[in-house]
Amino acid sequence: MTDTHARTGVWFAGARGSVATTAVAGCAAVRAGLHPATGMLTETPQFADTGLPSLAALVFGGHDTASCPLPKRAELLTGAGVLPPGLAAAVHAELAAADEEIRPGGPCPDDPRTDAELIADFAADLVSFRTRHALARVVVVNVSCTEPPPAPDAVRLPPSSLYAAAAVRAGCPYVDFTPSTGLRTPALSAAATAAGLPHAGRDGKTGQTLLRSVLAPMFVQRALDVRAWSGTNLLGGGDGATLADPAAAAAKNAGKERVLTETLGHRPQGQVHIDDVPALGDWKTAWDHIAFEGFLGSRMILQTIWQGCDSALAAPLVLDLARLVARAHEAGISGPLPELGFYFKDPDGGPAGLSEQFGELLAFADRLREAK
Repeated sequence: MTDTHARTGVWFAGARGSVATTAVAGCAAVRAGLHPATGMLTETPQFADTGLPSLAALVFGGHDTASCPLPKRAELLTGAGVLPPGLAAAVHAELAAADEEIRPGGPCPDDPRTDAELIADFAADLVSFRTRHALARVVVVNVSCTEPPPAPDAVRLPPSSLYAAAAVRAGCPYVDFTPSTGLRTPALSAAATAAGLPHAGRDGKTGQTLLRSVLAPMFVQRALDVRAWSGTNLLGGGDGATLADPAAAAAKNAGKERVLTETLGHRPQGQVHIDDVPALGDWKTAWDHIAFEGFLGSRMILQTIWQGCDSALAAPLVLDLARLVARAHEAGISGPLPELGFYFKDPDGGPAGLSEQFGELLAFADRLREAK
């Protein structure tokens, strides 16, 4: 029998970033009745009686190399228009409590610890967090900055994989909301499965790719030939600065291209460009130009513009995923969760179209409901 009031830990890698701060503040606001749970599927009737941990049962902590406290970070996000005026003050206690549970991440440039030592230290932080708060389980969610893919001859694991390895060692389910390597090495994936841990990823689908996963099936279903699909992203903040690195941008774009290739059956001409515009802060503009061909070779164009606040789009998805993966762990479900592909650009299998992914997600909700 499930206990939706059992205290459940949500441990963020990148705990002082915009997404984690927005998730902590947003969770506190929703459970206090200050704002509705807009964007959270787990708060809709379709997920009633599935045994998910309640929002009131979530306890937050994490790792980060940054030092800015969460209450201050929330004030900065308010000034940038990400959080509504007055919210940071209203949920100050919850932000401060979460900040008290943030431990130093790594590795920093001068960190003398080996990978094995870092993994052991990170895992100890997770176990201590779970023990001190008498948590039923802890879900580790990676919301840190995008990493470039590791070099083939790299002798050290990337930070995302250190956090993932620590999660496995501590017996914690894992969610990768980034396109970084994380758990996607043969050894770590096998270790997670052997430990009976569910995991989901990767790279949260919040804007441009969300729209692509809706539009691409439309062209297929209407038998229209997509000749080219090009895109541009303009964004600022930490993500914009990170993605100015061509290697990191390539890791990000791989997921964006996957949905087109899998849905259309071929890779259309065109590329996605990511431009760092610091003045935009946490706001992102994504433009797509789609060239397609219709009856008798008629050539046509569809253009779309998506303007959104990345953290406000991501935070409800992160909270959904933490609750769903925690419930999967309680139900004894292990290994990758392709049923959660609705949330990701580069999921662990399953269909690429959003409608089909949503059907898989609802079937997963039924599975959780039956497991009560």
